[in-house]
Amino acid sequence: MRFLMMTTDDNASAGNPPDERMMAEMGRFIEEMSRAGVLLATGGLDPRAIHIESSGGKITVTDGPYAEAKEVVVGFALIETRTKEEAIELSRRFWQIVGDGKGVIQQVFGPEDLQAGR
Repeated sequence: MRFLMMTTDDNASAGNPPDERMMAEMGRFIEEMSRAGVLLATGGLDPRAIHIESSGGKITVTDGPYAEAKEVVVGFALIETRTKEEAIELSRRFWQIVGDGKGVIQQVFGPEDLQAGR
């Protein structure tokens, strides 16, 4: 099972750079997940997103950032686990390192899932 774990930001944490201890702990956590084959990809995201909307055959492209956005995804990790509970436990470990914040975990379905009707 694949899951996309996303960290979101509502600008409440702006200006709080990570300290050296947290960065070292996060480095060890990422290394452990990579060695175990659980972490498939991770990274931070540029808040200046490009929004694309399709309506009635018309495609509209709008560059960000967006003042009206209440929350924005600022980072992600794509993981592969045996169960949803394992994904939740990895997210708990992440937040124990990072501290306060918000996130989302969503299961990722691939072509094989679509063919099986999941």
